[in-house]
Amino acid sequence: MSTPPSSERHDHAEQQLGVAGVDHRAVSSAEAMTANSAWWDADADEYQATHGRFLGDADFVWCPEGVRESDAGLLGAVAGADVLEIGCGSAPCARWLTARGARTVALDLSAGMLRHAREGNERTGLHPVLLRAGAEQLPLRSDSFDVACSAFGAVPFVASIDAVFSEVARVLRPGGRWVFSVTHPLRWIFPDDPGPNGLTATQPYFDRTPYVEVDGDGAATYVEYHRTLGDFVRSLDSAGLRLVDLVEPEWPEGHTRNWGQWSPLRGKLFPGTAIFRTVFRP
Repeated sequence: MSTPPSSERHDHAEQQLGVAGVDHRAVSSAEAMTANSAWWDADADEYQATHGRFLGDADFVWCPEGVRESDAGLLGAVAGADVLEIGCGSAPCARWLTARGARTVALDLSAGMLRHAREGNERTGLHPVLLRAGAEQLPLRSDSFDVACSAFGAVPFVASIDAVFSEVARVLRPGGRWVFSVTHPLRWIFPDDPGPNGLTATQPYFDRTPYVEVDGDGAATYVEYHRTLGDFVRSLDSAGLRLVDLVEPEWPEGHTRNWGQWSPLRGKLFPGTAIFRTVFRP
């Protein structure tokens, strides 16, 4: 699971990439891929040190609220299924799936995150197939998978969700399931802050201009895109992915862990995560 830097800025990545400021501007697919690949490569070690224990070596955590697939069952039966994870990070979800009898392929854009994925495979003895690839062009055969999933991976960081969803539909078999979690689109209107400053709306919900962090020359070092709930629904429908459920996890009682902009303060007032459950019906 990958989440944006937010207020949990990791200094090593910022210094390595020469982050100098923030911009809001159009960003092409190629520029976004270059920037986000470099960002997650630079941040992989600190990200794993910060979040690895919470995510586990072989566990499927959907979101900072701590929703686990073992409890939620959003994917349905996976034993004996061909499963694709898109934006796998260090691949704890893929290893959890493998441990439950799935034939799992996991891909990520970042070589740094995949290095941690390989190390996790060695530690656990669980070996999902690992691929380095972007989500807008999947290097996989059509009609190959029964389930596709993504826990905060890839979807917020790509220029075209239409391309991603079309590719997911292409590799799914009819009746296949596509389930993914993203930052709840409502969060776009608030500052990326877990404290009181993060409770006041400052950004138009309908402004879809990407959030971009740039170096001294203005080149993107990190890119995140905003879509409204309606944008997601329409794009899914166009790809033949029929929405079955939209899960908006409530903040669990007794859950005190901050993760970037996620916090008990904000979580008790409005949702931080949206989980889309869909079925491919061509």
